[in-house]
Amino acid sequence: MTAVHPLPAASPRTGPVSADDGLLHFPSGFLWGAATAAYQIEGAAAEDGRTPSIWDTYSHTPGRVRNGDTGDIAADHYHRYRDDVALMSRLGLNSYRFSVSWSRVQPTGRGPAVERGLDFYRRLTDELLAAGITPVATLYHWDLPQELEDAGGWPARDTAERFGEYATLLGDALGDRVRHWTTLNEPWCSAYLGYGSGVHAPGRTDPTDALRAAHHLNLAHGRAVAALRSALPAASNAHLSITLNLHAVRPLTGSDRDLDAARRIDAVGNRVFLGPILDGAYPADLRQDTGHLVDWDELVRPGDLAAISAPIDVLGVNYYNPTVVSASGDQGSSRHARNDGHGISAHSPWPGSEDVMFHQPPGRLTAMNWSIDPSGLYDLLTGLTRDHPGLPLMITENGAAFDDYVNPEGEVRDPERIAYIHGHLAAIHAAIRDGADIRGYFLWSLMDNFEWAYGYGKRFGAVYVDYSTQRRIPKASAHWYTETIRRGAISRSEP
Repeated sequence: MTAVHPLPAASPRTGPVSADDGLLHFPSGFLWGAATAAYQIEGAAAEDGRTPSIWDTYSHTPGRVRNGDTGDIAADHYHRYRDDVALMSRLGLNSYRFSVSWSRVQPTGRGPAVERGLDFYRRLTDELLAAGITPVATLYHWDLPQELEDAGGWPARDTAERFGEYATLLGDALGDRVRHWTTLNEPWCSAYLGYGSGVHAPGRTDPTDALRAAHHLNLAHGRAVAALRSALPAASNAHLSITLNLHAVRPLTGSDRDLDAARRIDAVGNRVFLGPILDGAYPADLRQDTGHLVDWDELVRPGDLAAISAPIDVLGVNYYNPTVVSASGDQGSSRHARNDGHGISAHSPWPGSEDVMFHQPPGRLTAMNWSIDPSGLYDLLTGLTRDHPGLPLMITENGAAFDDYVNPEGEVRDPERIAYIHGHLAAIHAAIRDGADIRGYFLWSLMDNFEWAYGYGKRFGAVYVDYSTQRRIPKASAHWYTETIRRGAISRSEP
């Protein structure tokens, strides 16, 4: 049975999703927001007691990040949050998804919180609430305190226990302000890019550690859910979630070998999280595919699965592009095997399926060389609804990087991004029409920022950031999104 707490009866799905005015209408109560992550925008890397996270260490290691960029200053949101909230208000956002920097709140990953760190998030949430914007807090968006990494990181079971304590600190501090909580953002990236391929912090490349990290991230989620349920006020009506970057996996052909390749990637990419969180078990085929790398009976201790499958209120879904795979063959080579869109490495982020090849579909691409295909999002949402009836869903990230620039008139025109967002909102609308319970949409990202190993070379924001002056310039897509929010609808045809 799917482990989900029902949301209140006054569901956001109480409104028309179609009309005769040429528009596709979204349900009343739909959350329209944008998302960010602490290390990508905050800056103030060594202020008010904050200590290094794994991303501070990684970005300061020569050769890890393009152009030697770091998040030391980023978009300087730590000092400019009031102006940024005012900008959100002008854009018409009714919700904002942000993450908390663990090392800002609990610098060593242990012990009491640093009140100066908590105060920043208190001020931020107060500012949001005063502007009528719903805060959605993510506990972890990849920035593990370096001291915990030095003690073993996510491959070590103790890190999950520390995460539960950290969740308690935040629940106690912000529970009177925040109702919407996300435990982890994209644990697939934390586990497999951080400990498998090494293209993300902390840059380790051990497939066994990657699988151990995946389990301990799942366990950390379970510990955080229990901690938040205990810490949050009984009257808070809190909504707890986890955000997964689920892969819309498609076989290159209908051959048995390609179908099996897709099954393998679905297991290690999707069901390694969906299985324990929603069904209380790791899939048997995943355990078989990876049994030569990890002893699952030793790794998963009694009580772990019950903790991991503690009921949640909504599942967050991040989607950017589909994943097309095939079995290894003459045309394989390591180049194809590593062409999965997650950065160049001699090591695979797919433990147990290192020989599966990845293919770029034909058609339009973003500046990340990711294909533009909203049908993958529709497939994910309807598939989740089919497999887990009644599961509330939230699109917690969706967006695209393009080569944006300020024109002589001082404008940033990005019609490609408008078309991208429109197409994916149309796919979400179609999924709602076909029975999916989707509660909201968060555009990635509110503003241009530090794009991890790509540094400042990739721009995902609806708001352009001139990093030399920190000036914010809403792009054409931001104005289009404002109008979409105002109407609660999009046109039936692509703009």
